Amino acid sequence: MVLNETLTFSTRGNGHLIDITSHVTSVLTESNIASGILTVFVIGSTAAITTLEYEPGLIKDMADLYDKLAPMNKRYAHDDTWGDANGFSHVRAALQGPGLTIPFENNKLFLGTWQQIVLADFDHKPRHRKIVVNIIGE
Repeated sequence: MVLNETLTFSTRGNGHLIDITSHVTSVLTESNIASGILTVFVIGSTAAITTLEYEPGLIKDMADLYDKLAPMNKRYAHDDTWGDANGFSHVRAALQGPGLTIPFENNKLFLGTWQQIVLADFDHKPRHRKIVVNIIGE
């Protein structure tokens, strides 16, 4: 069986991290699919999906890391191409990746105790992000 569900989240941009674990878990629970794999995918080239321990210290640490790897105040060739001043957000999103696959059994995701599914929006402005949850199983 295959199921696709789309979730929408409003973000603040600029590295806004949102714990979406409960939303994804709800989609799985309502699917009545007992075991298989679940994929979470964000539509767009300036956002990403990852897992991490969603707590204030790590959220700050991630913001610091992104600032070091792809600083906002640097000039990017992408900005010259499109004039939209968000080259840093494309670089950050490409490093993190748009999707994640999680196995599940007995209608429960195989996530660690402190492992949450997180949407990262790197664009320089607030956005409405669409997340596709794809479930394949039986």
